[in-house]
Amino acid sequence: LKMSAMLETSELPAVFDGVKLAAVAAVLYVIVRCLNLKSPTAPPELIYQDSALARFLLKSCPLLTKEYIPPLIWGKKRSGHIQTALYGKMGRVRSPHPYGLRKYLTMPDGATATFDLFEPQSEHCTGEDVTMVICPGIANHSEKQYIRTFVDYAQKNGYRCAVLNHLGALPNIELTSPRMFTYGCTWEFSAMVNYIKKTYPQTQLVVVGFSLGGNIVCKYLGESQANQERVLCCVSVCQGYSALRAQETFMQWDQCRRFYNFLMADNMKKIILSHRQVLFGDNNMKKPQSLSDADLSKLYTATSLMQIDDNVMRKFHGYSSLKEYYEEESCLHYLHRIYVPLLLVNAADDPLVHESLLSIPRALSEKRENVMHVLPLHGGHLGFFEGSVLFPEPLTWMDKLVVQYANAICQWEKTKSHCSDTEQAVSGQE
Repeated sequence: LKMSAMLETSELPAVFDGVKLAAVAAVLYVIVRCLNLKSPTAPPELIYQDSALARFLLKSCPLLTKEYIPPLIWGKKRSGHIQTALYGKMGRVRSPHPYGLRKYLTMPDGATATFDLFEPQSEHCTGEDVTMVICPGIANHSEKQYIRTFVDYAQKNGYRCAVLNHLGALPNIELTSPRMFTYGCTWEFSAMVNYIKKTYPQTQLVVVGFSLGGNIVCKYLGESQANQERVLCCVSVCQGYSALRAQETFMQWDQCRRFYNFLMADNMKKIILSHRQVLFGDNNMKKPQSLSDADLSKLYTATSLMQIDDNVMRKFHGYSSLKEYYEEESCLHYLHRIYVPLLLVNAADDPLVHESLLSIPRALSEKRENVMHVLPLHGGHLGFFEGSVLFPEPLTWMDKLVVQYANAICQWEKTKSHCSDTEQAVSGQE
């Protein structure tokens, strides 16, 4: 009996060790599955028409054909939530503080548009004067960390940068008319671009829009052929292309879109309420005809962007319904009118942009030679962090791609201009 008891006692540690090993293996399995660590990295999917421009871009932009490698531990999660959350919480790591001058423009309706102007910190690779005109995401402005990081990088690559501050988004700038920025209003962006064209008559423009800003810049360019004059190219990152199509998906719980919707609506409510005296109060400024105190009450109880848009935002421009507002304000009906090179960037795991919306840029890039759609597997919504294991680099794949693409287009245009001058000279000699 003693011998049997001793044998059983000696076997217990081995059993416990086996249980511990199984528990560790189970935890590791869950971590690998949840964080998608085994997911392969790959170059982004590219949809484009074979053309001289496309071939030049593939040769001049290594990021288009190179693997995008997000941080191993958290960057490859299937849903893109961690990349999106990190962008939303901290914007970028070790964000710089570029120095710029704030400009104020009075709009015809009395609104005061503001934008920040940043001069280049080096000569551009082509030796030309090039200005990036940038439209940030929803309720964003030039002081956001992801904008500061991108501007600093663009400056160091020889670009002047003009960044629109969405009307009402800056906490220290009061509204001077009863109107805020909306999903597709291009008035303030147009005023900024016109200022740049007039102040710098020799400069050429690279148009850049992030998220909601992507919708605004594409709509602006498609509204008029004149808006595309002196524009070298346009880059849109992480936009949804059609608010009308997106509204239903934004109310669904898969990929937590309904939760994101609630968070964004809560932020919008805070911004609107910070200007409630101008927007809803009794003052000398004429309020939008259909905006009433009842709308203010509905605003307090709103839990989605659609409710806010229906009760407040659409009324700034006199739309009779939410459907009409989304239909008219989306860039979907303007994209085919853009003739300059157009880069449309989305992430396959963006939790805010439903995969069904990606058929829009795909169809466009399959028909138009000036359009390229870039779709990496990972990146979330405006994340696109890079890094080896845990800690991301200050610059993101997105920051580098936009500048690399802009550099390539500038080189393309300079090459075309040089060839044209040579042909004219030969023709003159003949």
